[in-house]
Amino acid sequence: MPVPRLEIDLDKIQHNAHTLVERLSKRGISVTGVTKATLGSPEIAHAMLQAGVCDLGDSRIKNIEVMRSSHVPARMSLIRSPMLSQATRVVTSTDVSFNTELEVVRSLSIEAQKLDRMHAVVLMVELGDLREGIMPADLMTTVRETLRLPNIVLKGIGTNLACRSGVSPEDSNMRELSRLARLIEVTFDISLETISGGNSANLQWAFSSASTGRINNLRLGESILLGCETLQRQVIDGLHTDAIKLVAEVIESKLKPTQPWGNLAQTAFGTGPAPTDHGTITQTILAVGIQDIDPCGLLPPKGTSILGSSSDHLIVTSTFDGVAVGAEMTFQLNYSALLRAMTSPFVTKSFKSTGNISSLSQTA
Repeated sequence: MPVPRLEIDLDKIQHNAHTLVERLSKRGISVTGVTKATLGSPEIAHAMLQAGVCDLGDSRIKNIEVMRSSHVPARMSLIRSPMLSQATRVVTSTDVSFNTELEVVRSLSIEAQKLDRMHAVVLMVELGDLREGIMPADLMTTVRETLRLPNIVLKGIGTNLACRSGVSPEDSNMRELSRLARLIEVTFDISLETISGGNSANLQWAFSSASTGRINNLRLGESILLGCETLQRQVIDGLHTDAIKLVAEVIESKLKPTQPWGNLAQTAFGTGPAPTDHGTITQTILAVGIQDIDPCGLLPPKGTSILGSSSDHLIVTSTFDGVAVGAEMTFQLNYSALLRAMTSPFVTKSFKSTGNISSLSQTA
């Protein structure tokens, strides 16, 4: 098979998604399956849907358009605030968009009128992580103006934590989101369908909190794909952590010293720490690099250590000898490495399934 490649086990992804859907349903929380790390993969989207996610969310309109053209049968949400320049595409291809700017919602209203369709919005609230969100003091004014717009439906409110500043979802900020939801409903005599509490970082809170309040939705991507929560990257009991693996091919394997020689200047990506002298070692080079993956996000096989990387090369050493040129080596990935590999046109995506999920292969 072509290399480098991602080997994607759709059955394991479906298992992870189904397990999370079942556990969260007991807390009254639905799951939006987030496909942004998969480049809008229709195969992974189908696995999530068959596991019971209520809808799909992506941060890139192009990914949603790919899933639409592949006839993925799901409600689609754009979970990053829309660009003004893409308002027509957003209304055409999505059912819901997550918004923070009234100017954008007004533009969506205009485009929705032109297309004679309704468009739902979720207003995102800033609760401390300082990424996107309307400041709580400005929320009621934004709601009032949104409710006046034709062809716009206020579906609910949401927030995002942990992604930029690492602020943890906990009872205090989740209670505040519930309070704001109730305040909107009482003030404007409406019922909000969705109170979206956040992402995979919310799982510890969702499973352990005495009350989840009005929170009835989470947007999950990393926990489904990699089987871990995102605050401490702890493995979630019962989930697979190896649903997606990277396979790369050895293109050189030689005895070399661990210390470079000559006058040292910056590397291709700036200066790095000086290597520790371990004498002569077997240095192995694989045909994958920073252009394709985040080397810091790779977990090598047992007995193998990553020494360094360049744009096209991953350099490792092993405690065992005899890594032959042409051999393949398999790595597990964290979210950063997965995101880069999935979006690289030079990495083949190979899907497998023993069940009724589409088993397809995409080659660069």
